[in-house]
Amino acid sequence: MQPVLQPGNDVEVTWRARLEEHMGEFRIEPVRLRAAQLMESATAVHGVQAMAALLRLLPERDPHPYLHEALSVILDHLDNPTDAGELFVRFEIAVLNDLGFGLDLKECAATGASTDLIYVSPKSGRAVSREAGAPYADRMLALPAFLSDRTQAADYESLAAAFRMTAFFLNRHVYEPRGIPLPAVRDGFIQSALKALRQATPPAH
Repeated sequence: MQPVLQPGNDVEVTWRARLEEHMGEFRIEPVRLRAAQLMESATAVHGVQAMAALLRLLPERDPHPYLHEALSVILDHLDNPTDAGELFVRFEIAVLNDLGFGLDLKECAATGASTDLIYVSPKSGRAVSREAGAPYADRMLALPAFLSDRTQAADYESLAAAFRMTAFFLNRHVYEPRGIPLPAVRDGFIQSALKALRQATPPAH
């Protein structure tokens, strides 16, 4: 089963046992084999490992159908580095949400406004508008436009800012309480994704 049981592949697993506490046996059927395609891209290799490291933190036997669906979509696009970064940072936000530490990026925490949102409060994880956050700008996290407005596409600077933001909340709520660092493969993925995005962006005139 080694060719089937590779990171990035989809499999259907059936577990059978006489009693729930028994070890039982697994029957595994391949559904979609992506591993060979993903291995051709450094971004994809780092991305698969980084997502696996993050998903291992979810409670065992706790169903997460939305994350499973999102993971499948990302794996289908992970070999496209210019799309992979934006999809991955949205996946990190979704994992935070499923762990109970969701970010509210739709409206300003202070005014309720849904426009001109450029900050995220490090305390509440909520968006803050330019006007409301101005007195505290030096203490705020940057909110990249593509995360609050889906009509915007990520560029190099906004994607880098997005990863700094998710790293802050992942560290605070997920990694530091467990006494473990952010996985090194995440940095590898970020560097690959940012490099690809910079190379794909035409120079300004």
